[in-house]
Amino acid sequence: MERHEQGHRPAEDQARSLVRLRLNRFLAASGLGSRRHCDELIAQGRVTVNGQPCTNFSTQVEPTDHVKVGNRIVRPAETLTIALHKPAGFVSTRSDPNATDTIYDLLPAKFSRLFNVGRLDAQTEGLLLLTSDGDLAQHLTHPRYKVEKEYEVTVDHLWEPKLAEKLHAGIFLDGKRAKLARVQQIGPTRLRVILQQGMNRQIRRMFYTIGYEVVRLVRVRLGQLRLGEMPRGAWRPLTKSELAGLRVQSSSSRKIAKGGVLPIP
Repeated sequence: MERHEQGHRPAEDQARSLVRLRLNRFLAASGLGSRRHCDELIAQGRVTVNGQPCTNFSTQVEPTDHVKVGNRIVRPAETLTIALHKPAGFVSTRSDPNATDTIYDLLPAKFSRLFNVGRLDAQTEGLLLLTSDGDLAQHLTHPRYKVEKEYEVTVDHLWEPKLAEKLHAGIFLDGKRAKLARVQQIGPTRLRVILQQGMNRQIRRMFYTIGYEVVRLVRVRLGQLRLGEMPRGAWRPLTKSELAGLRVQSSSSRKIAKGGVLPIP
């Protein structure tokens, strides 16, 4: 029998290991949604691997395996991520019986398979990502990773700076403490805030609790990616360097969430 030194494997085994994916990552890479959603598909028994139902989350899948969800064969597709400058008045969903305009009305029909990374409420403007990369979406939106989202906020009357402390300390919404990581005044009624959570209409509700109505809300940054000068309603694919930056953000956030220590830049 041929022997190999410890820690070494035949070249074909090494090559095969490079393309193996956990089942939920394989499904996410096929454009079926976030890994959390794919976990739900697995738990529901809707996934088969090589003709056998599979509910084992740790199953490793290779490109030659035959994977189906229900009657649909799934294969990893080339991922696409785009940035959209969402205007006010558009909802962040594919369809809504109570709304006439959705973000997908702003995009070519070929992008209908993309899903949005988080949401902006109908009247909120600014940077919104849409992607077919479920793994990236998972790590940009999951609360444990605390990816920064930066907004410009315009309120309905003169800002009282001392109230920033209340927003830092936190306000209870639906039984949970909602906090802003940073609040910076940039005008008499304009502020720049940084959010690391993602509760429903969080910024609007927090300001309302302290006596202000938000009259305009624009997201200008997600992680390392900025809105820049992109016009309202416009979209563009992310560059390789921008995607790499988001993945670095995602990787760094995962290390922090797991208790890792990152070097000081």
